[in-house]
Amino acid sequence: MFKKVLAANRGEIAVRIIRACRELGLETVAVYSEVDRTALHVRYADEAYPIGPAPVQESYLRWERIIDVAIKAGADAVHPGYGFLAGNPAFAEACREAGLIFVGPNPQTIRLMSDKIAARSVVKAGGVAIAPGTDYSLSDEELIAAAEELGYPLLIKPAHGGGGKGMRIVESPEEMPRALAAARRESKAVFGDDVLYLEKIVEGARHIEFQILADSFGNVIHLDERECSIQRRHQKLIEEAPSRALDEELRRRMGEAAVKVARTVGYLNAGTVEFLLDKDKNFYFIETNCRLQVEHPVTEMVTGIDIVREQLRVASGRRLRYSQDDVRLRGWAIECRIIAEDPYKGFLPSPGRITGLYEPSGPGVRVDSGVYEGFEVSLYYDSLIGKLVAWGETRGEAILRVRRALDEYRIVGIKTNIPFHQQIVNDTRFIGGQFDTKFVEHRFSMVESEREEHLEVVAIAATLFAQSSNRIPPQSVIPEDEAPGGPAMRYIATVGDKSFTIEIDGGEMTVDGQRRAVDIKRIDGVSLYSLLVESNSYEVFVEEKKGEYQILLEGELYSVRLEVKEVLGKPSGAGAVAAIAAAIASLLEEVPEARLEVVPSPERGLSSWAFWGRYRQLMRSRELRRGRR
Repeated sequence: MFKKVLAANRGEIAVRIIRACRELGLETVAVYSEVDRTALHVRYADEAYPIGPAPVQESYLRWERIIDVAIKAGADAVHPGYGFLAGNPAFAEACREAGLIFVGPNPQTIRLMSDKIAARSVVKAGGVAIAPGTDYSLSDEELIAAAEELGYPLLIKPAHGGGGKGMRIVESPEEMPRALAAARRESKAVFGDDVLYLEKIVEGARHIEFQILADSFGNVIHLDERECSIQRRHQKLIEEAPSRALDEELRRRMGEAAVKVARTVGYLNAGTVEFLLDKDKNFYFIETNCRLQVEHPVTEMVTGIDIVREQLRVASGRRLRYSQDDVRLRGWAIECRIIAEDPYKGFLPSPGRITGLYEPSGPGVRVDSGVYEGFEVSLYYDSLIGKLVAWGETRGEAILRVRRALDEYRIVGIKTNIPFHQQIVNDTRFIGGQFDTKFVEHRFSMVESEREEHLEVVAIAATLFAQSSNRIPPQSVIPEDEAPGGPAMRYIATVGDKSFTIEIDGGEMTVDGQRRAVDIKRIDGVSLYSLLVESNSYEVFVEEKKGEYQILLEGELYSVRLEVKEVLGKPSGAGAVAAIAAAIASLLEEVPEARLEVVPSPERGLSSWAFWGRYRQLMRSRELRRGRR
């Protein structure tokens, strides 16, 4: 076994690699861009070295710099993780030429399988069915002619690359010229190559992939399947293992086909063989991913096999520790990719600072994360924050656990797709396993939260937070007589299209005229509050942002606009000015040397806590003076 490993990546996968190395007693080296100086993988590694500015082209894709760091640090091996350089045969080759062990397939296999057209031909020759499509590099005119033979709808795919980039769905001949031009542009920009091929869309298909492991002694096994059909624009969002669509016989046949593909191309280390499964249970090879997959944890949870550790062992020249007979599925696992995107606004990226974070735990729950409270989510990189995985004895139990874990997950400061996951795992069609690769785009839509109870709760939370943040002594608002007193306040709290009139008078609160028993306590050190409303317990994150209050409640982020309407029982307008003048005169008569500053606030006005709080403070001073006399 080698002694030191460089993780040529960032984020949660770099942390995952470092953890596996530690368990094997290996030293670790991290690389980082300028904006990742305080990232978790840098802090967890034994050594860390800078490799350039934030853009990936100047840092994480500069493989010559990464190799220089590996040599300088005395690393024996390089683990690429996924993304970035993981599927780059030139990088794998450069590592070997530099005397470094590349933790992954050999460069020849990566080069062959990264060319999707060549891979289709090799796999087809090996006797495994492939999805109908083109098997040669063709011009636009030739592709248009081939499309007529294949029939619509079909998919334009780049010959190199993956992750849904450069793909276009074409429904009719009229769409082909424009779709081809767009696909070539994107493929050239992302992968440096504009070679395209066509693949017939398999209607009602499910995306099923098999995890494979292979060593240098000719041993190849599969770790059964993962269901990856919940995806958007070819980007996987939820994965589970096993799949409800497979029975034991189909699982055996697909597993054997996956191993056959691996043997055909001389595969080494970990990878996935991916298939489309149609309504009639026919399956078709689509591609092989020559790297560790994002979704590998679901397989680890149901097999008990640490895939990253096996990668390291195989790369060091050891045999696989498992035979095919040793692989046994136990239970069910579901993974949700937690991404910094706003699902209510077309999944727009949501970069920014994470101001509050609580990751779920408990029985059967695993979180692979690369962020922390205070971490800055950058636009320069993929918006994946972490992966939430829940395991159960049955699929039903796994769904219940992932629901619970999603409800516990708290990320404040940015928008995330947690609400999307919450709605998916509560959808009856998902629960019943009635979905395919088009489920999210064609048969699912986000529904804005309309729970009246939650709207009132967040309105109350924002009001109490505002009360304490306006330099008013923090207090619990509770019905008991001993609650701290103070001027009676009236607020208008608006959540979306719904407004609430909230009055606070000493220790009592009313919402739209209805009395509410409320208690709020801040959890020390964070913007986390424990809120009781009529003895119903809620946990909320609260922060003020851009003039509004952002409230995170049960995974949903709400914006509350708050207006301090008036101090009840005190005159307003001209009457307020007269009252203030009289109060000042009275005060100065008693305390001639006192200096009172009344600063008008456009947000609160004169008849607000800003004046009354200061006035009461000075009046207390006057009473103390009287006591001294």
